Amino acid sequence: MSYYLAKTLPIAFDEAVNRVTAALKQEGFGVLTDIDVQATLKSKLGADTPKYRILGACNPAFAHEALKLENKLGVLLPCNVIVREEAPRQTEIAAIDPVASMERVGNPKLAVLAEEVRVRLQRALESL
Repeated sequence: MSYYLAKTLPIAFDEAVNRVTAALKQEGFGVLTDIDVQATLKSKLGADTPKYRILGACNPAFAHEALKLENKLGVLLPCNVIVREEAPRQTEIAAIDPVASMERVGNPKLAVLAEEVRVRLQRALESL
């Protein structure tokens, strides 16, 4: 089983970030964090890398239910979604597969929630 869901689009990086953010919102997710990996690696290491952002997506209702089932689940939240430039006008979007990550927790009660989150993340990717 893969640990992520992914799709590559023939669009510019910034357009992909905007589309992903909008698609996540349509599925009830907000973006809590936005990490510019390219800028961080450049400033900390002087490394030149392709454009790469990590968006920390959260659906508050699902997060609340999951935290009631596992109070330390916050170590696996939010659901990270990456936007990665493969080439000019070629951008990959990938999201954590919540089913794969929740299996490691070992609480079968999380399976239903994880499956619904996966459906919503997959739908967001497919809508791009």
